[in-house]
Amino acid sequence: MSDAIMPGWSVETLHDDYRQSLREDRVLYDSATEHQRLRVIENPRFGRVLTLDGVVQVTEGDEFIYHEMMAHVPILAHGEAKRVLIIGGGDGGMAREVLRHRSVEHVTMVEIDAGVVEFSKKYLPAISDGAFDDPRLDLVIADGADFVRQTDRRFDVIISDSTDPIGPGEVLFTDTFYGHVRGLLTGHGIFATQNGVPFMQPEELRGTMRAFKALFRDATCYLATVPTYAGGPMAFGWGAMGEGRHVALDELERRYAAAGIETRYYTPAVHKAAFALPGYVAKLLD
Repeated sequence: MSDAIMPGWSVETLHDDYRQSLREDRVLYDSATEHQRLRVIENPRFGRVLTLDGVVQVTEGDEFIYHEMMAHVPILAHGEAKRVLIIGGGDGGMAREVLRHRSVEHVTMVEIDAGVVEFSKKYLPAISDGAFDDPRLDLVIADGADFVRQTDRRFDVIISDSTDPIGPGEVLFTDTFYGHVRGLLTGHGIFATQNGVPFMQPEELRGTMRAFKALFRDATCYLATVPTYAGGPMAFGWGAMGEGRHVALDELERRYAAAGIETRYYTPAVHKAAFALPGYVAKLLD
């Protein structure tokens, strides 16, 4: 399957032996930056879709699943998160969800490519939904790996909202990067990562879990199903300095109610269930 025989379709190229495609009703943006090729298309089911180097990154239709699960699970598990670091996330969706927590006092967002932020504001404004204008957000244009190595700041929750481990995102999946992140976490801090679809990318999760088990008191992953990240449920790496994963359901419900937020995918019950892993995923953690 190729673009040549499917005109009018965007064909993803992440996997060598598997392709998914989205119909292009319109191409709104197509340009190469210093780091990557950015495209925004419109699809009748998923709305506006951002691809980087041919790989789907975010869609207006299903982004809420990814962003809610990556933001609210660690923040509500922590219970007292005031300072949050987001690495990547140039579309602003992760910042949007994190900043919905009134208890969060400061968010540092480190994005390597200023071009991603600028065109997201223009072409995908519904995803950030004003997050870039929140005075609690400190946007830093820098390499995330360099930032965590050099900063002396400390954070209660760190979220690595990276691309896949190819190109600029590759350094965000190394033992060295994870080690530096661990050094930035406060007492019972939590680190969450994007770890791809385990059925299609088992080595990605296996490598992260091997590193996490050497670094964190509690190392595992949790799952969510995001339609455009095809091939099965998506994994989020979980590295915690404390026992946040084991917060009781009734306490999560209390924290969720106190936060006063409305979500479309996340619920406290889904939060707890997301850590129940299918056998093939659990084996990758061994």
